[in-house]
Amino acid sequence: MRKFFRYILPLGMVTVSIVVVMIMSGIAKSKRPDIKDTSNQALRVDAIPAKVATLNFSVFSQGSVRPRTETTLVAEVPGKIVSVSSNFIAGGFFRQGETLLQIDPSDYQTALLRAQAVLAARKAQLSDQQARSDQALKDWKNMGRQGEPSDLTLRIPQLAEAKASVQAAEAELKEAERDLERTSIRVPYDGLVRSKKVDVGQFVSPGTPLGVTFAIDIAEIRLPLSGSDIAYLDLPSATRLDRAHRVPVTLVAESAGVNRQWQAEIVRTEGVVDESSRVTYAVAEFIDPYGVLGQSDQDELKMGTFVRAEIQGLRAEDVIVLPRALLQADDTVLVANAERKLEIRPVTVLRAEPRTVYISEGISGGELVITTTMDAPIPGTRLAITGEEAPGAAEDPDADNAVANAGAEP
Repeated sequence: MRKFFRYILPLGMVTVSIVVVMIMSGIAKSKRPDIKDTSNQALRVDAIPAKVATLNFSVFSQGSVRPRTETTLVAEVPGKIVSVSSNFIAGGFFRQGETLLQIDPSDYQTALLRAQAVLAARKAQLSDQQARSDQALKDWKNMGRQGEPSDLTLRIPQLAEAKASVQAAEAELKEAERDLERTSIRVPYDGLVRSKKVDVGQFVSPGTPLGVTFAIDIAEIRLPLSGSDIAYLDLPSATRLDRAHRVPVTLVAESAGVNRQWQAEIVRTEGVVDESSRVTYAVAEFIDPYGVLGQSDQDELKMGTFVRAEIQGLRAEDVIVLPRALLQADDTVLVANAERKLEIRPVTVLRAEPRTVYISEGISGGELVITTTMDAPIPGTRLAITGEEAPGAAEDPDADNAVANAGAEP
């Protein structure tokens, strides 16, 4: 009995365990599903049709609005400021020829009267010398002398001196008139005051800054353009300013949380390449930016506004426009052909932007371009386009359950 427990019982337990394992393996094999042959299944993908378009390229830049004409006012004559225009304040509008500042003119009025008196005296002296010269000629003739009288006889030197004195007096008069005129500070354009630096009662000397003004007839925006940008534009040269070659540009700026737009024109380039940034500046022109001259019906565009610019570029005929993400790194796109098989199609890229790519060759209008991301695309792979009924779907209702999704859209 002791031998039974020591040898026979363990051997029986091992035998029973083996039998149980074999039975369980048989049950597991009977429940394993049949492996379905997927060698002919199609890969489901999303695709969009390639569309042919004719368009103008756009080039984007940015810059700040600045006046075409800006003036730093300085005193040309010394004196005390006795009056200031109510418009001579920062942000004040003024008209052409308006007196913005008045320097005390009394000393200059006196100098003008003195110059007028000197001129009158010099003219009287000239008349006296002219009369003496004429009388000397008459006396010469009355005495019956032969030949021509000498210059001294005719008082020619004294006459020339009197004429020179008159000319000097006339010059002094003009200088006095000019000094008096310079006591009134005027600007030869309609404009706006940027800054005011003096006020009533202040004494100024020649060269003293009085303020800064700028014209409001035309505003300019310098737009930096790279060499690749210029390739898509037909820009006027530095000297070609005729209207036939001006390029339309749309300006956009945010104001109070709202994007506002203005239409302007590029009228010239600056004709040089910036040595530090290697860009060329195009200059856009905006007429009557403040809308006070009656030459523009657009919204006010203040000086100093930072704007984004969309410049109308060259025209492109019959190009394919696709999202930039569909262009592969080797300038290819994934296409589903008429047999719904995958093609890796090389294309000619006319222009690539951050969000859009323009293709001139390699794809025809209406072809399906795959938008689904594929990590390792294999040419010839059968495709099932989302939204299309797959071939054989009617005969095999379970086919959709066997199609593997290749990934999500970019």
